[in-house]
Parts: sequence; structure tokens; C-alpha cells
Amino acid sequence: MRRLSWTGGPLPAAALIVMWSSGFIGARLGTDTADTFTVLMWRFLLVTALVVPWWLLVRRRRHHLTGRDVAVQALVGLLAQSIYLVSSVKAIELGVPTGTTALIESLQPLFAGVLVGPLLKERVSGPQWAGLVLGLVGVAMVIGDGLSLASGRPGWVYAVPFVGMITLTAATLLQRGKARTVALADSLTIQCCTSAVLFVVLGVATGHARPPRDGDFWLSLAWMVVLATFGGYGLYWLNLKHRSVTRVNSLIYLCPPTTAFWAFLMFGEPVGLLAIAGFGVSLVAVLLVNRAEAPGDAVPDTSKRPGASATAPGAGDRSRSGPAAPPPSTHGDS
Repeated sequence: MRRLSWTGGPLPAAALIVMWSSGFIGARLGTDTADTFTVLMWRFLLVTALVVPWWLLVRRRRHHLTGRDVAVQALVGLLAQSIYLVSSVKAIELGVPTGTTALIESLQPLFAGVLVGPLLKERVSGPQWAGLVLGLVGVAMVIGDGLSLASGRPGWVYAVPFVGMITLTAATLLQRGKARTVALADSLTIQCCTSAVLFVVLGVATGHARPPRDGDFWLSLAWMVVLATFGGYGLYWLNLKHRSVTRVNSLIYLCPPTTAFWAFLMFGEPVGLLAIAGFGVSLVAVLLVNRAEAPGDAVPDTSKRPGASATAPGAGDRSRSGPAAPPPSTHGDS
């Protein structure tokens, strides 16, 4: 019998879908009580307070970090955490439905699929392209009614989530192309500290640094830190470490239907037959993309490569704080 593993196989993929979806739910909880910059500032102050001690604890063997390594990881954090989360959370604060935001973010696989061939020399087969397109159809079925602009909101607010989708795609390609040998603990810490500094500056500059006294605010922060940051963002990059960009990003197609079902349970948002059908279509699409990948396309295990951490302690439960070579995002988290 094949053993299930938290570094490979179906478990990290399934966990990524659930944890990444939690970010959109957390964003709605948080923006019900505070401004986007307040939410993100205190979120990453808490994350950093947890990540830095963890980093000091697990980094027993010191890995050499060059200035270039630090700069690349800071840039990945800026793209995959900071900008991605600002756009996603702000969109929900501005009134873009949670499911619609998730749908727009899920367009990322198509963007990554177009770029991964020429930039990273990864082959994207015909069946994989068919799966990606089918996944988009399934996602559209799940939240099709939510895309209507006849909601009293200005049309431009629907462009906000596209910013995060584009920056997460850029971070994914950068991480895979330039930074895969950086240890997980180092990558997570650099990226989270980068986001914390940025959001403190933005919070103070915009006058939104003071947290509300509402207990729901702190509950939403705990939700986002534990599930979205340490769960979703970390699992995104953990999967990316062992799978191709196309396979990992195809999993994002299951996040909108998962988010819709989660919103039904927590907020009473209805889930109709069309949404259920769309979930089934998305599942077929993910299976098609994953089964269509040739064995030679899989990402080789770099854990034994000199300069890379074998598997940083806690990599399986690692913080959504950070990424792949790890780092998290964003909302995969929203």
C-alpha cells in the first residue's frame, strides 16, 4: 500500500485547496471590522512574531545566504504576499463578492501556463491546456451570477483582484526560476518580514495602524494567520517544490467552489445546482491536468542539492507565511 506523505502525493494538494480558500473567508471576516491595511498590518506583525523564533529554532545548520538570495526572496514576498493580499482583501472590502474575487484569482493558471513554457522550459501538453480551460469553465459555473456588474458597485472595483493574480503569477515564475535552492525557513522568514515592514509603513502612513477593540477582529486575525498564512501560503510553495507550475496552479481552480461552499456554511450564502455542477467540472479539470503530465515533467526533489535545505523542520505545517523554497501566498490567500 502506498503511504501518504505530507511532502508529496494527494495530502498536500488537498490541504492547499482548503487552506488557500480560507484566505478569502478570512478576508471577509477581517474587513467586516477594520480597514484592509489595519488587517494586514496586524496580521503580519503576528506572523513575524511567530516566524522569527521558529526560524531561530529550526535553522540549526546555518545556510549561506547571499545578498542576491535575500533580495530575490524579498521581491517574491512583495509580489506573492504584499501586493497579492492587498489587492484581494481590498477587493472584498470594496464589495466584490468573495466568490468573484476567488474566480478572478483562479485565472492565474492560464497566465502561468502561457508563460511557463518560454520562461522555464516546462512543457504544457494539449490535454493540460484542455484541463486548464475546462477548469476555468467550471469555476465560472460556480460563481457565474457573481460576475454581474448590476450590483450598484462601480465596475473598476472588479479590476482590483486582477492585480494580485498577476503578481502571484510573477512570484511563482520568479521562485521557480531563481530561488529554488534557498532553504524553506530562510525564504519564509525573509518574505514575512518584508511584508510586515511594508504593512506597518502603510498602516501608519494611512492612519490605520490602531486596531479595533472588537473581539471579532482578533478572531479573524487568528483565522488568517493559522489557516491562510501558515496553511495556504506555505502549502502553495511546498507543492510548488515537488510539482510543476502547471500542476500546482491547476489546484487553484478548486478554491472558488470550496470558498463558495465554505461561505454557505459560515454566512448562509446559497450554493445552487449550478455551483455543485461547476465543482464537479473543476475536479475533472484538475484530474485531467495532473494525469496529462508526463513523469519527466515532474519537479525533481532538490532537497539533497547542496545549498538547499533537505526539508526544513515544520515544512509540512509551515507557515503560510512563506514560500516555496521554502513560500503563502495569498489569500491563496485572500
